[in-house]
Amino acid sequence: MNFPNLLTLLRILLTPLMVILLIDGKILEAFGIFILAGLTDALDGFLARLLRQKTRVGAILDPIADKLLLNSSYVALSIMGLVPGWLAVVVISRDVIIVFGVLLLFLIHGGVEIKPTLLGKLTTFTQLLTIFCAFWRYEYDLIAPFMSLLFLAVALSTVASGMHYMALGIRYLGEEEHGQE
Repeated sequence: MNFPNLLTLLRILLTPLMVILLIDGKILEAFGIFILAGLTDALDGFLARLLRQKTRVGAILDPIADKLLLNSSYVALSIMGLVPGWLAVVVISRDVIIVFGVLLLFLIHGGVEIKPTLLGKLTTFTQLLTIFCAFWRYEYDLIAPFMSLLFLAVALSTVASGMHYMALGIRYLGEEEHGQE
């Protein structure tokens, strides 16, 4: 196991710690863990490219670690009332749909290479920014007026990217069907 993959595993392990801290009302500590987990995300990809240590395990674990961190954050923060529950449902539903789509493609075709799209990356950015701002808002209520706009931006980008990934999957299935006839 290389160092970038160990950083990804660290992010997976930091996620339940962050949730436990949130449950215990230790918001600032949880925020610190969230930031640390975010740094491991940036660092693992950078090091994998720099050190030429990209692996299949890393390509699978990295998005799992990202989804675990994001979805756990949205659930915990919605329970605490820092993000709306409906937004947590939108974010989690998109990820569940994508995972089932990938699983379906894998079962049908035996292997699928998943690459994030620009819209998918934008969605992840807005989702992460919202979590960051929700933590920040807890301590400093200065950004409260902007949170509704941010929630709307996350919802729109999440739905749009989910539909985009579904369209890509359907197109991929259609190309495969036409290629087999």
